[in-house]
Amino acid sequence: MFTDHDLAQVLDLVRLAGEREIFPRFRRFDAPDVVEKKSSIDLVTDADLKTEAYLTTELLARWPGAVVVGEEACEGNPGLIGALADAELAFVIDPVDGTFNFQAGLPVFGTNVAVVRRGETIGALIHDSVLGDTLLAIKGAGARWLRPGGAEAGIRVAAPTELSRMVGTISINDISQEERRRIAGNLAQTRMAFAYNCSAYEYWLVATGKVHFIGHHKLMPWDHLAGVLLHQEAGGVTKKFDGSPYLPGETTGGILSAPDQESWDMILSRVVMAG
Repeated sequence: MFTDHDLAQVLDLVRLAGEREIFPRFRRFDAPDVVEKKSSIDLVTDADLKTEAYLTTELLARWPGAVVVGEEACEGNPGLIGALADAELAFVIDPVDGTFNFQAGLPVFGTNVAVVRRGETIGALIHDSVLGDTLLAIKGAGARWLRPGGAEAGIRVAAPTELSRMVGTISINDISQEERRRIAGNLAQTRMAFAYNCSAYEYWLVATGKVHFIGHHKLMPWDHLAGVLLHQEAGGVTKKFDGSPYLPGETTGGILSAPDQESWDMILSRVVMAG
C-alpha cells in the first residue's frame, strides 16, 4: 500500500525542490535560461530541468524500481508514458506546470506529482512553491489543503448551479482556429470565463470550489493525473469527453471536470460540443 506517510515523504521532497531549484530562480534580475520546445508558449527553464532531475533522483533513492515519468524526460523518450499502464509503482512529475507564467514573473505555476500503481492513480499533490501551500489526496481518503505552518482543511468542489452563474474555462490553445471561435462563443453563456495557462492552478481552483468547471483537449499525464484525483476526491466528476474515465497513459480524447454528473452533461453539450 502507498500510505499517507509515503505521500508526506513525497511532499517533503517537493517542498525541498521548490526551495532549492524553483523559488531562487523566480523573478531573478538576470533572465533565467529559457528554451522553446515547440513554440513561444511551450518553454523549458533551468527550474524545470533541475527540479525534475532532483525529484527523480530522490524518488528512486526511496522507492528503488519505481518508474518516474517526468515531462522533460518524456521530451527525449515519449515511450515512458506507456509504462504507466502496468508499472507496479510510478511517479508522474510536472516540475513547473505553468512555465510560461514562471518565466514571465507571474506567481501562477505549481509542481504536480501523481502516484500511479498498476494503471490507477492512488496519490496526488499540487504544490505552490511561492506560497508554500499544497493540495494533497490519497484515493478513497478525500483531499486536503495544507499550509506551511501545519494548518490544513478538507476541500470541496463548488455547488452545482445554472450555466449562466458558472465560472470556468475550456483550454483552446491546442485546437483549430474554427474550434477556438466556436468554444469561445459558447463560453459567453457562463458568468465568467478565465484562462491561466496552467493546469496546476486550474485544477487547484476547480478542486477547492473557486470555479465550477475546467476542460482540456490535450491530455498529457503530468498535466492532469494529479489534478483529476484531487478533483474527484473533493467530490467532483471528471471524465473524458466521451464519458469514459481518464486513465494513466492516455493522451487523447479531451477531458472535463464539473461539480456533478448533471453539470458535466450540461457543460459538455452546451459549451464543449455545441455548434
